[in-house]
Amino acid sequence: MSQFVITAPAAPSVAVAGAAERFPVRRVFCVGRNYAAHAREMGSDPSREPPFFFTKPADAVVPASGAVPYPPMTQDLHHEVELVVALGAGGADVPVEEALAMVWGYGVGLDLTRRDLQAAAKDAGRPWDMAKGFDASAPCSPLRPASETGHPAQGRIWLEVNGQVKQQGDLNEMIWPVADVISYLSRFVKLEAGDLIYSGTPSGVGALQPGDRVRGGVDGVGTFELEIGSR
Repeated sequence: MSQFVITAPAAPSVAVAGAAERFPVRRVFCVGRNYAAHAREMGSDPSREPPFFFTKPADAVVPASGAVPYPPMTQDLHHEVELVVALGAGGADVPVEEALAMVWGYGVGLDLTRRDLQAAAKDAGRPWDMAKGFDASAPCSPLRPASETGHPAQGRIWLEVNGQVKQQGDLNEMIWPVADVISYLSRFVKLEAGDLIYSGTPSGVGALQPGDRVRGGVDGVGTFELEIGSR
């Protein structure tokens, strides 16, 4: 058995709905601007150009419940609700028609974004890492296996802040559906069991404040409810 010079950190994981066992998280990939209306609101052309990806640390995944801290170094924290895809198998150069067989299950997550830091990074031509990959930046609901949910290709995806609907769309509005996303991503990296994919957000992204109550969901997959903590 390997010995380490410091105590090994706990392995990141996500709860599984109705089960004591948890889903281990290996890596977290996020798809940028995968809904046409969101691409437009971010100032981009929503034509079907190849998808692009960014990553978050595995330990950025936290329960989408209770209090989620407002991060430091920002005055403009934004919500982005997303369908989360959990892979139970891996592969490289995966054909589209084989991609969904790799999916273990689905959840609902938030891609929290320090929008002011992202804008500054874009203006300077610098990476987005500190805008996207901070602590607790990827809250996720308990996962449900695909054997229960099927592979949702349509259904309402939504988010409310303090009881007001802020984001609303349908999974069928994705520019690149889940199978296409998996297949294309697998050309760049060999995907493995334990990888999570945050599959993009509909339009309506906006700022969150300490104390805000945030609810979201994807029909047929799940819901979450959390509160934004103090600065």
